[in-house]
Amino acid sequence: MLEEFKKFLIKGNMIDMAVGFIFGAAFATLVKSLVTNIIMPPVGLLMGRVDFSQLFIALDGESYASLDALDKAGAPAIKIGIFVNDTISFLILGFVMFMMIKAYNNMKHEDEPAPATPTTKVCSECAMEIPLAAKKCGHCGNTAV
Repeated sequence: MLEEFKKFLIKGNMIDMAVGFIFGAAFATLVKSLVTNIIMPPVGLLMGRVDFSQLFIALDGESYASLDALDKAGAPAIKIGIFVNDTISFLILGFVMFMMIKAYNNMKHEDEPAPATPTTKVCSECAMEIPLAAKKCGHCGNTAV
């Protein structure tokens, strides 16, 4: 079992997967920062100076000045603003991943050789392969090829 595990690690699949996870986590952090610091402030400004990250509904019936005050009190809440930010981050990340996979698939298809065009046909009389340009079968003499 240890030998199989060693082969699994050495094959490179594990290293590729680890690099993918690290890159994915870094990319997700970048997208989250993009949404929180670049996209949402202008959107909030356009919607009447709303700071989406501070939108919440306290479920204990109390009123809190900010999300920090709510968290310090330990009150249960529906954090609408954080959900909106995370949803936008998810959509951007999903779109970028879709575009990356689409580009990868296009590159993968370019590497595959084009299907070969046929250079022969089958004689209707003797079922032997003959050149496409042949007017007469060289095997049986059939002229209706």
